[in-house]
Amino acid sequence: MPPKDRKPVDGNQDPKPTSQEIEAALEASTPNPVHVVEDDTQLRRDRDELIGPGLIEDLDPTLPRSVVRDPEPTPDIPSVRLARPDDGPTAHQGLWTLIRNRTNAISFNNYFRYVNEVFNVNRDVLNETRELRRQVGDLSFLGLDGFEVLRAATAFFLQHEVGLIVDGTFLNPRLDSDYLQDRYDQQFLIDGDDPRELSRRNQRSLSDSWLSDMRDDYLQQIAVGVEPKVLPYLKLILDRLSDLPPKRPQDVVGDSYGVLASKIVGPLGLELIWNYWHEEGMLVQAHNAVTNRFQNQRTIPGGPDPLARLEIDPLRRLNNILWGWIQNRPFLLSVRRRAYEYDHQYGITLLGTAVGDVDGADTRSQFISAFHHLLHLCTIFYQQDDDLTVHSDGFPLLNALRETQLVVTAGAHNQFGDLPWTARIEMLMQMFMFARPEMREFLGGRIMVPYREPWMDRVDTVKSAMGWTDVNVTHFRDLGTFGEQILLSIRFGNWAAEIEPQAAVNWARYWRPEIQGYVHAYRAATGVDLRSTVDTTMPGILLQRQLRERIESAPARGAIGSGNGTPAVQASARNVHELTT
Repeated sequence: MPPKDRKPVDGNQDPKPTSQEIEAALEASTPNPVHVVEDDTQLRRDRDELIGPGLIEDLDPTLPRSVVRDPEPTPDIPSVRLARPDDGPTAHQGLWTLIRNRTNAISFNNYFRYVNEVFNVNRDVLNETRELRRQVGDLSFLGLDGFEVLRAATAFFLQHEVGLIVDGTFLNPRLDSDYLQDRYDQQFLIDGDDPRELSRRNQRSLSDSWLSDMRDDYLQQIAVGVEPKVLPYLKLILDRLSDLPPKRPQDVVGDSYGVLASKIVGPLGLELIWNYWHEEGMLVQAHNAVTNRFQNQRTIPGGPDPLARLEIDPLRRLNNILWGWIQNRPFLLSVRRRAYEYDHQYGITLLGTAVGDVDGADTRSQFISAFHHLLHLCTIFYQQDDDLTVHSDGFPLLNALRETQLVVTAGAHNQFGDLPWTARIEMLMQMFMFARPEMREFLGGRIMVPYREPWMDRVDTVKSAMGWTDVNVTHFRDLGTFGEQILLSIRFGNWAAEIEPQAAVNWARYWRPEIQGYVHAYRAATGVDLRSTVDTTMPGILLQRQLRERIESAPARGAIGSGNGTPAVQASARNVHELTT
């Protein structure tokens, strides 16, 4: 049916233009029409020529301008992603930050810079102690002078850096939290917004007043209205000694029986495991080989001596320091005495002819099992924690932390404080002697290997010359450094009273770089991977096994690394610690 005709418009209304009339009017008003085509990428002219952008349109005003099409708005697409459950902060994190701060402050590189400033008579350093200033002023590098100054400077360095002090006003009014935090932050800078630091704290920044927060939120008073405030672990110990009040430094007359305040306000931030791993890395053994050669003693019976080139002139300070070390040897810790203390605290000991059979009266036989079980659980936890579809269980970690703390703290008696302190001083001094330029001239070393500390390549050189283990000393250094930090966080943590797994979860996340670094170094040194097994074999036996396999794998080459044709049988006998006196 044909469409109906439109009704005529009223005379007083303008007729609406049709679409054809509109297009005709537009063409008449545009001299060079532009046809807009439905192409999202490019516009074209009527002769099918592409329209700009280009310089021709900008130079010739008669050409039509390019038409810029506004992009169509894209709809907002909601993003969906998995996230790790937020376990929140726990009060222990301040203690862990303090432990990292203090253990890094007493690193060898910091110590080496300090001692060099002392020997260079830097007044800013020496003004801190009158006795050390007098000794350096009288220093002539004759007799025992050099050795005595080095020992005094090492002890003074540790005295200023090693204590885990949060608020020391009970000992000295100057040692408040604000003063201590200024010192700590200057020596160990932490960027609280660094992604690596944020990952340790569940993506939370480190407070600018972290030490004061720790004092207010974590430390506990010994009793109501009784100072000082102490770590919760020490508060638990002091509750059993409630009849013994803490003694102030000035309480030296009359009834002086009581708890030493310095032991509870600033507990010693040292672990003897640091010394154990450096000793297994042959630091002490290599130093004794050098000092024996310094006295013209043969380091290997028969055949050319690997250290025969040792000629340290008397014009430089190392000569005098080595002389003083040898003269004081009767007063230094013996390898046998250290071996007995390793057995007392950790149930591990050294092997070698100089050590003999270690039959301790009290040994921590459960330490290796408890500690390695904890590390193994940590590796399992990290795999689960990285899988964002799994909510990791923290209770196995919490139970393992409790078990390890019970074992570790059982060895904190008798020589617990004094022997680690003395052993640290002596080994730092040995490192200093190896780091001196005189040792580099004599021993040489592999310059292109990225050792972290200047003494390390010299120790590896002596090990190679003597036919000892070829495991890089870097791994033993990592075992000592990371092991100390991990054990300090276990020893002084409040794990006995902790019942919530969040603290254990945060502990594992905070110490993840150190734990995984320890596991890797242990595999590199001993051949045992703690990720796959809980091996309870004593490390000394594993290291001896590694050396034996290395020698048997190349019988035709003699003593590997000695370069002097010494038979492999002699190299096998020179296994560990036989030169230590």
